[in-house]
Amino acid sequence: MHAHPRGHLVYAARGVLSVRTERGTSIVPANRIAWTPAGFAHAHRAHGHTDMRIVFLPASLARLAPAHPAVFAASDLAREILLSLTDPRGHEQAPSEHQRAARVRLRRVLVDELHEAPEQPLQLPEPRDDRLRAIAELLYREPANNTSLAELGRAIGASPRTLSRLFHHELGMTFYEWRTQLRVHHALILLAEGHDTTRVAHACGWANPSSFITAFSALVGTTPGRHRATR
Repeated sequence: MHAHPRGHLVYAARGVLSVRTERGTSIVPANRIAWTPAGFAHAHRAHGHTDMRIVFLPASLARLAPAHPAVFAASDLAREILLSLTDPRGHEQAPSEHQRAARVRLRRVLVDELHEAPEQPLQLPEPRDDRLRAIAELLYREPANNTSLAELGRAIGASPRTLSRLFHHELGMTFYEWRTQLRVHHALILLAEGHDTTRVAHACGWANPSSFITAFSALVGTTPGRHRATR
């Protein structure tokens, strides 16, 4: 991971991005925009055929954005501004002198749009406790693993009550909520790689596609089919 001296917005016009910080990993599909303030260590990773766009904000505008990494819902206007400020290689275009003032105004409107947009993180928080990390590493490798928390606890020498308390205290959610988020993260990556909904559902631990579609839609805000179509 590395820290950049300027705060920046990242958007995937196509594909899916993952953004890792010390707080965990956020998945950024095409209906989200990721914000990373200056000085925060982070790493970007593209999944599938990704068209990544990056817009750096001057300090005067960055002060108006959150002081922490965040993921926002992407409005139609914010999306179009990001596309107009960047080229397909992902970097901001070098404007001519007469375009500079217009680009300053576009960035200001973009920050205004973020103020109106709800934060919608698809963040998978990173556990710190060794017992939770052991569970996390297993499920990172095998997202379809349906082992119960009680069985996992027996394998690592911790009671279900202790593990439940740790999930709530460290991650702010139950084990099963966290596992669902992990599976949806993995599903977004598989969809970006071109796999169909049924195959992704089974690969991520859902017994049938309808259950997967329900869980996916609740977190992402759109169905897997619509998500693939908009890529």
